[in-house]
Amino acid sequence: MDKQQRRDIARAYKERKVSVGIFSLRCEPTGETWLGLSRNLDGAANAALLGLKMGSHRNKAMQAAWTAHGADAFTYSVVETPEEDLGPIGKEDWLKARLRHWIAALEAHSIVA
Repeated sequence: MDKQQRRDIARAYKERKVSVGIFSLRCEPTGETWLGLSRNLDGAANAALLGLKMGSHRNKAMQAAWTAHGADAFTYSVVETPEEDLGPIGKEDWLKARLRHWIAALEAHSIVA
């Protein structure tokens, strides 16, 4: 791979559109749902699942459910993404407001313990 190809790959990575939104992890056997917000939904899924797999997730209740029921008992899903592009401040406000909304609506827990 030459220098120009590396530059093109780096530029494409920096210019990619990152999905923002609210996501959930649900333990099917217990019916418990944990919700989180993310400025990068793909990264949030990887980080949450890696922490659980390693046995070191900061949410002790979710980690206990994972340990008791295993990976196959958990489902990751995107709950909501904004319908329009928001600026940095609007994005933060939207994420916080929608997380509060969904925690109340679904009677869920926050992933951040």
